[in-house]
Amino acid sequence: MTEAGAWWTLLAAPGLLFTLAGLAVAGNAVLEARDAGRPVGIAALGRPFLGVPRALLAQPRRLPAPDVLLWRAGVITVPVAAVLSTLVIPFGGVAVADLSVGVVWFNAMEVLTWAGLWLAGWGPNAAFSLVGGYRFLAQGLAYELPLMFALISAATGAQSLRVTDIAAAQHGLWYAVWMPFAFAVYLGGVLAFSFLGPFAYPAGRDIADGVLGEASGVDRLLLQTGRWLWLAAGAAMAVPLFLGGGAGPGLPPWAWQAVKTLLVLGFLVWMMRRLPVLRADRYVELAWVVLLPLAVLQTLVPALVALD
Repeated sequence: MTEAGAWWTLLAAPGLLFTLAGLAVAGNAVLEARDAGRPVGIAALGRPFLGVPRALLAQPRRLPAPDVLLWRAGVITVPVAAVLSTLVIPFGGVAVADLSVGVVWFNAMEVLTWAGLWLAGWGPNAAFSLVGGYRFLAQGLAYELPLMFALISAATGAQSLRVTDIAAAQHGLWYAVWMPFAFAVYLGGVLAFSFLGPFAYPAGRDIADGVLGEASGVDRLLLQTGRWLWLAAGAAMAVPLFLGGGAGPGLPPWAWQAVKTLLVLGFLVWMMRRLPVLRADRYVELAWVVLLPLAVLQTLVPALVALD
């Protein structure tokens, strides 16, 4: 790839991610309006974006004895980690950084969100916000190991941690077909690290919005944006990991990548409004007792195939 092409890709990747996140927000608004019996039209699409100018102009909330440095560091970390995670995702066969450990990079950026969201809960020096931060840590301990084994399943099938190698290894048969449980666990993990839908415990209404409760103005906007950026990044990463990347008949690779990403993103937005909300302790039990053993067994399938 030429130097000009590398710079173009570096600039285009965040733009594509923000576009996908905006489409997800708009799609969720349409579903919300339909479920509430309101008219579905331009007004419904634009409603979530009307608060952006107000948030940019709003004064930050003042609290007694906050740790402003840690608070702001956490708030910024969530969206920044989501953007950085996309550096290894190939679009049309080209990635900004085609790292030999691309899967590890993506997972590391996702884990970095743990620290960011916990700091965003700790920094305000408020009870409900802190509870929300600790909830995300507990949620992470439950979903992270099954998610890691789902990622390992795809990497084992390709015998590589490079994302482009994993996409190329799915010639003729997508990993979602013969690793369906890993694919399902991965999609659940995307909702979990986006703390959306049934995994919105850190920002639960029962704790006055938790990590979002004390954030106002730009801080709240950044955290909300980070959630949707992570949802979009997770949908984009699902394509090379489980859906063959840009492979497909009749269309160029970038077009297939876009179509598959939009389909996965639409499915995630639909699922986050349809999945029931489990009690946090029940979900932890389900993750450790059911999901983790099954994820380990799923990882053995490509490992045994690789040994043949």
